[in-house]
Amino acid sequence: MSQPWPEGLISVRGLMSVPHVLVDRDGAVVLDTGFPGDAGRIRRAMAKAGLASRDLRAIILTHGHIDHAGSAAELKAWSGAPVYAHPLEQPHLDGVFPYRGLARVCGVLEAAGRTITGYRPVTIDVPMAEGDPLPFWGGLRVVHLPGHTLGHCGFYSEKHDLLFSGDLWVRFMMRTQASPRIFSDDVSLVPASLRKARAIGARWVVPGHYDVPDATRLRRRFEDLCDELDRRRIQPVV
Repeated sequence: MSQPWPEGLISVRGLMSVPHVLVDRDGAVVLDTGFPGDAGRIRRAMAKAGLASRDLRAIILTHGHIDHAGSAAELKAWSGAPVYAHPLEQPHLDGVFPYRGLARVCGVLEAAGRTITGYRPVTIDVPMAEGDPLPFWGGLRVVHLPGHTLGHCGFYSEKHDLLFSGDLWVRFMMRTQASPRIFSDDVSLVPASLRKARAIGARWVVPGHYDVPDATRLRRRFEDLCDELDRRRIQPVV
């Protein structure tokens, strides 16, 4: 990497997304759990860092899509750690969210994924809201960034000046893009959430999908995406 990430940030290459393990002297938290089956990858990453199930303090979800919360139930059963998420994500976690319009395709894909993988729903133990402080990794602040899902949240670390932005934008299949209509509960909310994320001015912005774990490159791609949307005058991002 051209720019090292903060100490204690472990990225785990999942089947479809990139979960993260955040480690400090008090233990670890898992930020998103990936697709069903990714729990094993997360446990191996924790073991490599010298961490066991008793060290997992919390499971934090940016949102309830199966590629981000698919292993939450398994990790919760393994560790006993509570699940933190925005309450609007519970219908996604239960597999009953009423998709509309083009996003019905997302619902069909998720339903197929749940059937094929034997997905297990999970209950939110600790509901989160905008501005809530979380006592993990030196302190995280909940940033509500709706659009991709209605309860979609990012997490800002003031200590590390880093924003985990979930699926507000992604680097996927060699392409950088904001949350598209096909995967969004309400795509009209995405531009305002992009503006909100950009206004934080974090040194690093880490999405839930990316190819190369290069902090400098990801930050540049986020800025380029915002500039592109601004030029195209799709509800300008400033």
